[in-house]
Amino acid sequence: MNSVEGDTPVLQVRGLSLYYGSFRAARDIDLSIPRRRITAIIGSSGCGKSTLLRSFNRMNDFIPGFRVEGQVRFAGQDIYGGSVDPVSLRRRIGMVFQKPNPFPKSIYENVAWGARVHGFQGSLDDLVERSLRQAALWDDVQDGLNHSALSLDGGQQQRLCIARALAVEPEIILMDEPCSALDPIATLKIEDLMRELATDYTIIIVTHNMQQAARASDYTAMMAMDDDRAGTVVEFDVTEKVFTRPKDKRTEDYVTGRFG
Repeated sequence: MNSVEGDTPVLQVRGLSLYYGSFRAARDIDLSIPRRRITAIIGSSGCGKSTLLRSFNRMNDFIPGFRVEGQVRFAGQDIYGGSVDPVSLRRRIGMVFQKPNPFPKSIYENVAWGARVHGFQGSLDDLVERSLRQAALWDDVQDGLNHSALSLDGGQQQRLCIARALAVEPEIILMDEPCSALDPIATLKIEDLMRELATDYTIIIVTHNMQQAARASDYTAMMAMDDDRAGTVVEFDVTEKVFTRPKDKRTEDYVTGRFG
């Protein structure tokens, strides 16, 4: 069982295997993701990190032939159970993608759209401002909320996508390499933002950037491929331990740059 004592889990993954048709992309994953902490998932390309991340809010359901074995438990139930509505699940477990993907709408509408779709009854103006403030973007855009979101630079667009995710009031935010398309300054701003958000939200991030995982996360899960090219978690612990005292030779080789 890959878990760490001391923090309450918000997601519990048990015996999870993930398939694309007959190909098994990940196998026998056991993880307990701590609440209101930042968990990084690291490992070499092709080891199933993004597939695992997207399984946490059923984004892989859109891929023909995808199927699961095992369980992902959230709020007391298996998210792959027949009674779970994937749309409602994705409101509670939001996603920020590798490349900023703002809608071709105004900044305001980008933030308000999801809340409106989900039947938000309060003040949209207040919600938009609050979400943009949480994403550390309000000061940049408050005088141009009707401007196109596509007019923002890359780092601002990614923070807008984070604000858009926050506006539907999720409990968990999944981030799939959210800084890979950004310059170092914008990357550090996103990392600072993640630290601030972790006081209220659980964040799970996939990253190839070892420095980012070491700087920004509380916990780290290391994935590696087995002989059948299926990814599995070989180590999960407090980030400082994973990077300074890894238990698995594959983790040591990866974080020190000897492979990957």
